[in-house]
Amino acid sequence: AGLCHSDLSVLDGSRPRPVPMVVGHEASGIVRETGPNVNGFAEGDHVVFSFVPVCGSCYFCLSGRSAMCESGAKANLAGTLLSGERRFTDARSRACNHHLGVSGFSEYTVAAQESLVKIDRDLPLTTAALFGCAVLTGVGAVFNTARVAPGMSVAVFGLGGVGLSVVIGARAAGAYPVIAVDQYDKKLELASELGATHTVNIAHQDPIDAVREISQGGAEFSFESVGSEKVLIQAYQSTKRGGTTVTLGLPHPDKLFSVPAAGITAEERSIKGSYMGSSVPSRDIPRFIELYKAGILPVDRLCTNILKLEEINAGFDRLASGDAIRQIVSFH
Repeated sequence: AGLCHSDLSVLDGSRPRPVPMVVGHEASGIVRETGPNVNGFAEGDHVVFSFVPVCGSCYFCLSGRSAMCESGAKANLAGTLLSGERRFTDARSRACNHHLGVSGFSEYTVAAQESLVKIDRDLPLTTAALFGCAVLTGVGAVFNTARVAPGMSVAVFGLGGVGLSVVIGARAAGAYPVIAVDQYDKKLELASELGATHTVNIAHQDPIDAVREISQGGAEFSFESVGSEKVLIQAYQSTKRGGTTVTLGLPHPDKLFSVPAAGITAEERSIKGSYMGSSVPSRDIPRFIELYKAGILPVDRLCTNILKLEEINAGFDRLASGDAIRQIVSFH
């Protein structure tokens, strides 16, 4: 269960064959056993996974940019643990790839200690799982990448788990207005409940004109969380002169982003990528959890369904139709 085929392949004679991968990159769990040379974790600890294992010693880690960890990126691309090992095998005893060092769609998984952040046991694991990607990425983009200050205007394009986390983070940062943009009324309604001051349904309004009108010339920060180069252009065109467009989505690698080059200089525009919310997991996951406990980040509102693994296809159908935000696959 939980196996899919990745794009990675190994050679079997002259014919490549796909390598199975155990998927699931956003997870929480309980430590059942520790291996040799593991420090800071013990049986029974509750943990949240970071989908970038943080080596702590490369240039980026030492510069406080753990999301760009060189060793973590190399391991994730190869489908291995940080050590370069694979610990899963399929029914034919073939090695299986790990998914971003997490492989959460499995009742039991093996992870490097660098992929884990220990949390308090009083936080429900179904809530804790949300901090591993959606919250870390969305709230982190507000606090770490953009560093939004009180009173600054924010527009958020795309209201999945990450986009709604941006809304939550913008509200916590004191942004105004906070403009939520999407095509689904249910998501726009939830965005309003979570802190958006204005909503724009792209089925009825031109999002660029609407954001510019609401923010009086464009948002100081526009966030794109759809993974579409077309939406990224809309976010850029909705950004105020001198403002910053932040992209959190991951479009297809072949897609290009094209904007007038002169405007970047003449209007002092900034375009920033934000991977994993520019976060340091060991620092940011605990502090975001504390903000949740204080009622500042209503993260639990992002969870719309709790599923068993065999219900996963129905969960994907709900996601595709816009009827779900974040769904938790629980093994307990």
